[in-house]
Amino acid sequence: MSTTIEVGVDRGLATLVLTRPERKNALTAQMFAEMLEALASLRRDSTVKALLLTGAGGDFCSGGDLGSMQGAVEADAVRTRMVENNRLLSALADFDRPVIAAVDGVAFGAGFSLVLAADFVIASQRARFCMAFARVGLAPDLGASYFLPRIVGLQKAKQLIYSAAEINAEQALALGIALEVQPAELLLSRAEELARGMANMSGCAFGMTKRLLARSFETDLATQLDAEASSQAVAMSSSYLQQATARFASKQPPLYQWPLARPSSK
Repeated sequence: MSTTIEVGVDRGLATLVLTRPERKNALTAQMFAEMLEALASLRRDSTVKALLLTGAGGDFCSGGDLGSMQGAVEADAVRTRMVENNRLLSALADFDRPVIAAVDGVAFGAGFSLVLAADFVIASQRARFCMAFARVGLAPDLGASYFLPRIVGLQKAKQLIYSAAEINAEQALALGIALEVQPAELLLSRAEELARGMANMSGCAFGMTKRLLARSFETDLATQLDAEASSQAVAMSSSYLQQATARFASKQPPLYQWPLARPSSK
């Protein structure tokens, strides 16, 4: 059976590439299964410090492959399939190391949803984003209705979903969907630079911080403060803190600094 993704690990950086360029990397059941298996394997690999997610052939992902879904439109069958697909989204959103999406070309429908689940998005100047669901009479899925309002605000999320309008890379940057916009030829190198730079973070602290931020929208202040206290108790007892403190005392460079930012290209 042919594979629909490529996965590699190089010096701590895992790369997951969607490889159906002839279909603009449209998602199929096989693709969901292979991606879920890959994420589980990468999470078990302690040498992996960051994950780069991208697509082959000049596009990120055009969404679900509607052609492959024909014949499975009964409500029960659709719900069963969606529940299974959601396992991938949960695995991506809960991945306990930095996830950087490098977006070239289209990120439409469910492809856009995958982008929103990443920690950071680097877009090429030719990237286009679209909540395309309404164009074919579908509701948003793969967490789009969860992540998009949190990133752009409820009213703007409604506009993007109801209108199914495309936005370009600069618009995505202005809305906070993209962190940076780069020329297409620099997209992967910049995304890799960001991912590798973040690999020097404390993995323990990053995982806990990611969970704290994700839960902050659903908890009250008292609950959040308690969760912070528990996380800090773990972080304070880590060997990473001891090393970082020793380096500070000896006036050595810190173990971790945010990767040098490149200004977004116009």
